[in-house]
Amino acid sequence: MTGLLRRLRMLIGTRHGLALLGRNWAVQFGLLAGAAQLFLALWPDADLPGWPTFLGIAGLAALIATLISLPRNRISRDFTHPEVTVTVEVGDLFDHDCHLVIGFTDTFDTDTADESLVQRRSVQGQFLHRVYDGDVAALDIRLAEALAEVAPVRTESRTAKRVGKLERYPVGTVAVVKGSGRAYFCTAYGRMNNDLMVSCGTEQLWQSLAALWDAVRRHGHRDEVAMPIVGSDLARINNMDHASLLKLLLLSFVAHSRAQGVCGSLTVVVRPLDYYRIDMLELGVFLRSL
Repeated sequence: MTGLLRRLRMLIGTRHGLALLGRNWAVQFGLLAGAAQLFLALWPDADLPGWPTFLGIAGLAALIATLISLPRNRISRDFTHPEVTVTVEVGDLFDHDCHLVIGFTDTFDTDTADESLVQRRSVQGQFLHRVYDGDVAALDIRLAEALAEVAPVRTESRTAKRVGKLERYPVGTVAVVKGSGRAYFCTAYGRMNNDLMVSCGTEQLWQSLAALWDAVRRHGHRDEVAMPIVGSDLARINNMDHASLLKLLLLSFVAHSRAQGVCGSLTVVVRPLDYYRIDMLELGVFLRSL
């Protein structure tokens, strides 16, 4: 019931929602009014009171239009150039049995012990606990193997960065960790500052996405990929809300796919708690415009 009320508020609380609701009401009202006229033509002796009939048709049309217009938990588009399916859905990223994208910072910190570096509720924290059963050492080994050929751009001192890893890699670095027949694309889209706050600018994110798509193209074998809205959780991206970040992500993916194929299917997974932040009706219009 809570989900239904959330979808109803989104429908009547947005410009796109009200416009869609109005169009669907007009269509349904016309169909029901036509059905009433047909009924009277077939049974001319039937007694249909004027105003009660009109109000009944209008009310039923409103109910049907509302049910038709409610924002969906999932929207999808099949592109023909290139041939790729792009989907945005509400759910749990780790329910997807395919390649996954996991957001990291330039230090590739993993420890969630006191949540000063990585919060357990974040996608990165869930990656540690749900894929590696909380084994920080095991995940760090796999990351080190994936980063073996990437040179750090800086090494912090322990006095400057009091906890966590000290080596910094270029923002945009993608550590491809493979296991159980799939790949985890660990993308460093933001910077872990020495005060343990994560920061990321729009330009950094755009460049990081370009590097991510290149890594997916080289290691993903055109298989399905699922990812969260990177940059929407703890990174401080100026002037960009969840919806804007999602649009930026989709625009980047489609642009790179048209230039050079990336994967056969991309699913962007929105957390249920963030569903109200995104106008799925407007997003559907945006996706169709790409």
